[in-house]
Amino acid sequence: MLRPLFLCLAALTVSATGLAQKTSPLAGHIEERAYVSPIGAYRIALPILTELGGSISDTNNVVVFQDQFNVHLTIGCFPLDATQRWELSTRGLKEYLTVFFGSFVMPDFAESFPGARVESTTFDAKRLDGALYVSVLLPGGTMFGHRIASLTGDTPPPVAKRGNLLFVRHGFIYVVSIELAERVLEGSAYHLTTAEEDTELHRRLEAIIETMEFTRPAAAK
Repeated sequence: MLRPLFLCLAALTVSATGLAQKTSPLAGHIEERAYVSPIGAYRIALPILTELGGSISDTNNVVVFQDQFNVHLTIGCFPLDATQRWELSTRGLKEYLTVFFGSFVMPDFAESFPGARVESTTFDAKRLDGALYVSVLLPGGTMFGHRIASLTGDTPPPVAKRGNLLFVRHGFIYVVSIELAERVLEGSAYHLTTAEEDTELHRRLEAIIETMEFTRPAAAK
């Protein structure tokens, strides 16, 4: 059942390239400058300002925040069904998260952006009781194409880089994903190394997690 759900993540990511002037009706809701998940699993301080062109798109399990400048944030939150709980208990967390990304997340990136590939992976056993970081390269996959001059001739599309953080909380698996916008926006002025890019994406993902509050839904208590 998870594969169709993750198609929503790819679809919302692609649709977010067209920024709305105002937020569309949401499955979740806004409460005191925070977005609250429709399934009650978490809330997050709004990372964008809708008054300045920021937009929010969501389903019951996926939300995308984007502004017109440098923010593109996707949060997927999926309840672990019996099969996934069994996979987690038998594989162990590191292998489970790795297989989960390869089976459910990466295929969506590859389908939406041909040539997409994993660049690096890191598992931190201490963070969030175990978290997997994965960086992916997405040819033509930037969400900030509206800020790039039109490409002509044989010029290849820019290769976007996205950092993804996977972890399990209260019976839900989370996939938090952000684009490193500067990589495609700064052109010849951009000089970060791969290691520096990963460090910066790690830092930004950590900052996002610090703005989230995780709750245990009534059904899971």
